[in-house]
Formats: sequence, structure tokens, C-alpha cells
Amino acid sequence: MKKNQLGNSDISISELTLGCMSLGADNKAATTIIDQAIDMGVNHLDTADLYEFGANEEIVGEALKGRRNQVVLTSKVGNHFDKDKKDWFWDPSEKHIKEGIKASLHRLQTDYIDFYMLHGGTIDDPIDESIGAFEDLKKEGLIRAYGISSIRPNVIREYVKRSNIDGVMMQYSLLDRRPEEEVLDLLKENNISVLARGPLAKGMLSNNAAEQIAKKGADGFLDYSHEELASVHRLLTEKLELEESLNTVALKYVLKHPAVTSAVFGASSPEQVIENTSANFTNALSDEVYQTLKGITKANKYEKHR
Repeated sequence: MKKNQLGNSDISISELTLGCMSLGADNKAATTIIDQAIDMGVNHLDTADLYEFGANEEIVGEALKGRRNQVVLTSKVGNHFDKDKKDWFWDPSEKHIKEGIKASLHRLQTDYIDFYMLHGGTIDDPIDESIGAFEDLKKEGLIRAYGISSIRPNVIREYVKRSNIDGVMMQYSLLDRRPEEEVLDLLKENNISVLARGPLAKGMLSNNAAEQIAKKGADGFLDYSHEELASVHRLLTEKLELEESLNTVALKYVLKHPAVTSAVFGASSPEQVIENTSANFTNALSDEVYQTLKGITKANKYEKHR
């Protein structure tokens, strides 16, 4: 699988990333999924301290025993949680970030995290303080690079101006094209990698799309009504007469933009890993198909998240 440089760092990540949030609670089953991803050429795993209140990091750490050097490991910080009470509050302070990484390193059974992200962010945060904390962790060798996971254009712009981030994770798909309007070109110009999460839009762009639209799209999705989602699916499968699976086309759509370094997919079984990784991704979407896809879907814009 093709590897791409993460920002200006010395890290190269596979163009498909395994998002670990949906691995489940069974260590053996999770390890099987991670094994399959690595076998298919995926070298980048994404987790966060908040996922299952630390349990997801523990599962990933256990699965990577003895082969930590085979993967690029990403985790996130910023949600100050209480595992017992199952609640949390936003805390982007230097103190919490530096305490958070110690806990994550312990759960992941490693002495460094390759890519460490602030898990959210608002324009009212002490941004310079957060940046300073990440810079300190980098100098100490506890992380190799840092970035933010955010869909707020105003926050992203501040980090572009004030920090040395190497990547931004954001929701991006054929059904959520909001990043195209404000941030993709900006990040490309500044050599900051985009990690596109949710490229299959909760499964509504997967090979199981009809079922997922009926279930997860019953009340609509962003500015799409349920009826519009069904119409988009019909056009994608009938009018376009795709030669590749909808899964593959959806992933290739986000990878087409030069700002996108990796598409992040979730999997709850080895079969889902195979489904998402077995296509030939060296053949990008043609410009004609790319423009047709844009014509079928909406050029949504950020409204609430600023």
C-alpha cells in the first residue's frame, strides 16, 4: 500500500488508516482485525484516550505487543474523563496534556506516540498553551509529531498560523464535503496533512449503503434528508454505473484531493478490513468521474462548527 509523508515530519503513513474506535471490547477479536489490517499494508492505527475511557488504548497496546515498530501509532488528548463515572469535560490545558500522555503511554505499553492530536478544540481555548505543551512533548521524545482533530475552520486556521502541526484529522466524505470550501487548500498550501475520517459516512457510502441509509439516515445526515440520501445512492449505483464498489469509490473520492494523506476507516471484523483495503488504490478516480460525483452530491458548508 502506498505510503505518504505526514506533513513535514519524518513519518510516512499508509493511504488507508485503521480507525480503532470500533474494534470492540474483545482483545482476541481486536487483535485479529489489527493483524488483518497490517497484512493488507496498513501501517497507521488511530485511537484516542477517550475511546471506551482508555480501554481502546489498552486493547491496541496489547495487540501491538512485540511489533510496535511495525506501525505508526496515533492517539488523542483533551477530554478529561472519569473512567468510573463515565463522564468527561474539555481540558486543553498544558497540565492535562502532559498528564494525559503519561496515562496513554502506560495503556498503550509504549514509550512514545508517533502522532499525538488535540481531540477537538474551540476558538476560546488557550491555544498557545496547548501548542507549547505539544512542543515540549516533542522535545522530550514522547511524541514525534502533533496535530489536531477538528472540524472547526476558525480553530484550524489559528493552528496553521501559530503552530508547527503536521496534520489535521477531520470528517470528510462525498456526503460531507464541507472541508473543500474552507480548509483543504489552506492545509495543502502549508504542507499540513489531512486525515479524512468518516469517508464512508456511517456506512451510507459503503457496499451496505441502502441498509445503512434506512437505519442511520432515517432522520437525515447533515443537510441531506432521508429522501435525498436515498436519491444520491440511487444515482451513484445507477447513473454512474460504477465499475468499482461503492466502498472503494468513496475512499478514492477523499484521496483524490492532494491535501488528503490518508483516509481513516473503521472496522469491526477482518472482513470489513479486506473490503476496504483490497482494491487497487494506485488507480485514482478519473477527473471525469470525480466531477460527476461532485455533481451528484452537495457542496455543503460549515455553519454551526466555527
